[in-house]
Amino acid sequence: MEETSVKTRWFDTPWAALIFFTRLPFWRIYQPPQASYKAVVEFWPLTGWLTGGAMAATLYLGNMVLPWAVAVIVAIAVRLLITGALHEDGLADFMDGFGGGGDRARILSIMKDSHIGTYGVLGLILYMLLLGAALYSMPPMVAVLTVLAADPFSKMVSSQLVNMLPYARREEEAKNKTVYRKPSLTAGLSLTVQGMLPMALMIWLTGISWYTVIFIPPLVMYFLYLLMRRKIQGYTGDCCGATCLLVELAVYLVACSQFIAN
Repeated sequence: MEETSVKTRWFDTPWAALIFFTRLPFWRIYQPPQASYKAVVEFWPLTGWLTGGAMAATLYLGNMVLPWAVAVIVAIAVRLLITGALHEDGLADFMDGFGGGGDRARILSIMKDSHIGTYGVLGLILYMLLLGAALYSMPPMVAVLTVLAADPFSKMVSSQLVNMLPYARREEEAKNKTVYRKPSLTAGLSLTVQGMLPMALMIWLTGISWYTVIFIPPLVMYFLYLLMRRKIQGYTGDCCGATCLLVELAVYLVACSQFIAN
């Protein structure tokens, strides 16, 4: 009761999102009320502006002094350092759970286990290989703009899981002890703006076909949603992280395939 009575200020939730989704020491500057963390998904794409921007800047500057392949690897490493591999950890757990699990209880138990299994290792290796290859196949400026767009866009798309599914565990069983609240209509509009602005800029500057890069990645999210609904009747934080990375990877694959086709 005491927590819910705490009033939050307009900047509390976006600040909480930066603390929650990155490993940068924003908490040293200001620690928002605990209630703010239930709404961090509403500013998930905004953190993508930071992580995607850092990755894009590394690609741009790295290409000036390093071979393109090395710049791509360094850029991926920079984002991993900023996020603490938060979503990659979710992808590994997701692959282990859905790859090796059977019934709902077994899948949830595997995903909560801190040890990585065969499916998780293979999933991360394949993801990193596809990510690096997709970025390497694009011209540097196209890759820079695509990274700027794909990071917030994938977070915007993946955030819809919170509206489409219930949380699969009890709140006290959550890894971060936080269950996201369902975004309101206003929050949904804010999410759309956060995710679509960089995407619109990328489409405008690169000439990539907007209908494929906007519609194909959400299909990836939809198929993952169907899998979660059938297997565990809900979502977890690991599911959100895995969906985010796979939707983002779909953006890169669509973008590089269009460039090669043209």
